[in-house]
Amino acid sequence: MLVLKLAAAVIVNVSILAVPLVAVAGTFQWWRAWVIVGLMLVGAVLSVLSLPRDLLEERLRPPIQKSQPRLDRVLVILLLAAFIGLLIVTPLDVFHLHLFVKPGPFVSSAGLALYVVGFWIAYLALHENAFASPVVKYQEERNQTVVASGVYSVVRHPMYAGGLLLTIGLPLWLESYVGALFAIVAIASRQKRVRGAIPGAQPSGVRRLREARQIPTNSFSLVNATAGNVGVSRVERDDAAAAITESRRRGQAYLLERRMLRRCVQAT
Repeated sequence: MLVLKLAAAVIVNVSILAVPLVAVAGTFQWWRAWVIVGLMLVGAVLSVLSLPRDLLEERLRPPIQKSQPRLDRVLVILLLAAFIGLLIVTPLDVFHLHLFVKPGPFVSSAGLALYVVGFWIAYLALHENAFASPVVKYQEERNQTVVASGVYSVVRHPMYAGGLLLTIGLPLWLESYVGALFAIVAIASRQKRVRGAIPGAQPSGVRRLREARQIPTNSFSLVNATAGNVGVSRVERDDAAAAITESRRRGQAYLLERRMLRRCVQAT
């Protein structure tokens, strides 16, 4: 059953890439697009054959899940929409609009190199991180731990770094500066998803928990829930809890001040 799901996932991923490019271009005679599709197919098959079974099962789950933070759901939708938009804008420019001159051979070849390197970095991240879920969540049932080895020792978020290179390289290889400019939208969506937003100071405990993508924004309960499982010390856990508690205290004080001011205005 898993084999069939994986085969279907490969077909779907390749189709998501190929169909918009060919449909908008209006022709199958676009060898540069088929190079991209072929690389995607090879990469997908390589991933299926070499990655751990439990990771593959996790990656098969939908990008929108019940336990997923609401903000992450919105950002995932925007991210997917931006990527599909990139696959539409690029052939639209190449075959119909011709807004800018085409990138020269050197720039387009550099784009292909960026695409390959980005895909390879993302693959290394998956190979190193058995908890690389498609959504931001803490996988308690799998005893999730912090991953700081391999490519994660060099890049904080290698999946996003690889995706950034891939997203820029694709339209350049397809000879569209307009597509490369549009790729900024997708990159901005990725960066927004990476940052998170815990107000106030962020001690080392908070940073390490967030870097591992194991707590949703401003979650006090999961700081305690994951403290024994994600490889942070008790001191770092206490620092993280104190930072969030202080943030909430300041927020409550601000609201109380607003209420008192409103009462004074009404009294006058």
